[in-house]
Parts: sequence; structure tokens; C-alpha cells
Amino acid sequence: MASVTQKMTINLWARVFNITRVRHYRASVIALNSRGYSVLPPPRDAEEKAVLDKMLRVDHAGEFGANRIYAGQMAVLGRTHLGPLIQQMWDQEKIHLRKFDEILAENRVRPTALLPLWNVAGFLLGASTALLGKEGAMACTVAVEESISEHYNSQIRALMEADPERYKDLLQLIKEFRDDEIEHHDTGLEHDAESVPGYWLLKSAIQFGCKAAIYASERI
Repeated sequence: MASVTQKMTINLWARVFNITRVRHYRASVIALNSRGYSVLPPPRDAEEKAVLDKMLRVDHAGEFGANRIYAGQMAVLGRTHLGPLIQQMWDQEKIHLRKFDEILAENRVRPTALLPLWNVAGFLLGASTALLGKEGAMACTVAVEESISEHYNSQIRALMEADPERYKDLLQLIKEFRDDEIEHHDTGLEHDAESVPGYWLLKSAIQFGCKAAIYASERI
């Protein structure tokens, strides 16, 4: 009985924590949108715009792909006990994608021409790994979210080196999204991702695909 009560208490506090994070994020967005620009300062020249466009294009593509992966997972596991957990992570990814949709529109940044490909590939990756069971879906989540969080970290380092004050709003946004991806990664590990047969091979294959997608989305 005590253990059940403890689990209920932990779940309650986890829900409160997640609600607080979402409210904090929404408050941040409202504060940013009250300015002349939401996240990006007006580019100084064509070179800076090209660099930022490339960065935003690949971030948008990554969040788009993540959404399609979770959609594939939900198509297979949505009615299982894992469904609510996948939905929770997917809901956070939807927030990320909506924000990048807004940023691209505000700054007239062209999304990657490969979105139709990522639409299909992401769904198939999510569904096919979910067919391996809970462990397969979580292994996919770990591999993808690790790749995305590492990519966000590289962007954070680049912006910090360039001009942290000028890009402070973009840095704030990327750091918050990066933290969500790390949380999803850790959730996958907590739900037996490493127990799927061939975990390291599967993880390496997925991350190779992620790196290829990042490279292509930056350029096309």
C-alpha cells in the first residue's frame, strides 16, 4: 500500500512539474512576442541571414521529423500502456514545431525541400521500431533525441562564441528545447530502451540516418 501511495505521489509531482514547464514556456513566448521581433534580431548582412536561415531550416526539419516519428509510434502503441507517455513527449514536440513554424514565417526562411521525404521516413521509423515492442520504440527515442540534443548543443556553442547577447532569445529557446529532448532521451532509457535485442546496432543506424538528414536539410 505504501509503495502504491509513493508511486501516486511521484506521478502527481511529475505532472505538476510538466504543467509548470509548459506554462513557463508559454510565458516566455508571450514575452518574446511583445517585442519588435520574436527570437531573431534583424540580420546585419546577407552572410548572417544565410547562417541563421540554415540553422533554423535544419531545426525545423528536426522537429518535423520528431513529430512524425512519434506519430508512427502512436499508430502502433497508442492503445497500449505506453500510449500516454508517447503522447506526452509528442505534445512537447508539437510545441517545438509550432514555434519553428512561426519563426520561419516571421523571418521568411524557406523550409527544407525534403519535408515530404521526412514526413514518410519519420513515420516509418517510428512505426517500424514500435513494432519491435516498447523497448524498440524507446531505443528509437533515445537515438533520435540524443542526436537532436547534441545538434542543439553545437548550435548553442556557435551562438555563444559569436555573440551571446545578440542571440540571447534564440539561445534561450534552443536551450529550452534541448532540455526537453534530453528529458525524452532519459525517459527512453528509464523504459528499457537498452534491453531491445541489437540495441547498439539499432541506435547507431538511426543516428547515422539522423546525421545524414541534418546534413541534407541544411543544404536543400
